[in-house]
Amino acid sequence: MSIGLKEIRSAREAIASSVDRTPLVASRSLSLRVGFPVYLKLENLQKTGSFKIRGAVNRLSLLTAAERRRGVIAASAGNHAQGVALAARTLNIASTIIMPQGASIAKQEATRSYGARIVIDGKNFDEAMKQARQIARSEGKILIHAFDDDAIIAGQGTLGLEIVEERPEIATILVPIGGGGLAAGVGAAVKAINPKMNIVGVIAPARPTLADGIAVKKPGRRTQPLLERYLDQIIQVSEEEIAEAVLLLMEHKRIIAEGAGAVPLAALLNHGRGLRGPVCLIISGGNIDVTLLERIIERGLVRTGRLLRLSVVLPDRPGALAGLANAIGHLGANIVHIVHDRLSLNLPLSQTRVELSLETRGADHNREIVTGLQASGYPLL
Repeated sequence: MSIGLKEIRSAREAIASSVDRTPLVASRSLSLRVGFPVYLKLENLQKTGSFKIRGAVNRLSLLTAAERRRGVIAASAGNHAQGVALAARTLNIASTIIMPQGASIAKQEATRSYGARIVIDGKNFDEAMKQARQIARSEGKILIHAFDDDAIIAGQGTLGLEIVEERPEIATILVPIGGGGLAAGVGAAVKAINPKMNIVGVIAPARPTLADGIAVKKPGRRTQPLLERYLDQIIQVSEEEIAEAVLLLMEHKRIIAEGAGAVPLAALLNHGRGLRGPVCLIISGGNIDVTLLERIIERGLVRTGRLLRLSVVLPDRPGALAGLANAIGHLGANIVHIVHDRLSLNLPLSQTRVELSLETRGADHNREIVTGLQASGYPLL
């Protein structure tokens, strides 16, 4: 099967009843920030919370009756798992998913809720994939690859059709790259309609990464040549930039995005000089574990200077801690975490140490707090 506009349009017909056409919304605040129109393609609102359902439904719809009876198997850290599981349930096909150790608990439970049999095996996607291949051979199941499959790529490409048809004036699309199925499919669809539209792929740092959804060592045999053909540029973003983007989407746009879904925004804000607007950011998924979200929020607050950590020396007497809290309140900060250490061996018995995490307005406010506490007689370590 080749991958062109014909195949992608056929995929759209095949998945139409099972997949949502997700919103493509303008962001006024981001547009003002970068100086040209910015649009967000909200695949985090897709069924299963990710674009992966597109490719999964298309691939499974092509199975013969005999193949459907054999059942399917896939390896995935979560989003492909959910897509395959839901597509299989819809088509009354038994599914088995191999998930690597450390896969998001939220994604594990969501995949189970769609009726899949879950097997936890392997330290990463590649090891999980190796196990999936072995089970496919031994049990006769049909392997549904997460990205290196023409039908999967064509299904993901339907997202590109929606963008171009709804906003043909868009000049640049930023898309996450893991195994490359989404970027390859979007590139094939978009370039067939408008060869002048730029496709920019975004990658995350080496594993482990907050963007676990694109934590793949390299693109596949089928996706690599397509990426080389269709991508105009590749941008790598840092962990801190991803955390900041997740936080910004949540706080300012009320959008919950997983790390992989936020990398296009991280690229735009930190490496977007020279990009042509209008720009579309593909927010590819929103399946994020609550505990990971908490860590991302904290990292993003630290990066933007809105979380200040301090160590303060206090006299060990009644009312000292209350006095410190009162001083911090007058300086306009909010205490989000506090540790009162009265047993430190590095201080005299008459003193105690307090570790504080403060929510602040930013770097200038941080300096005001430090200066104010010191002026009030509170020694900082």
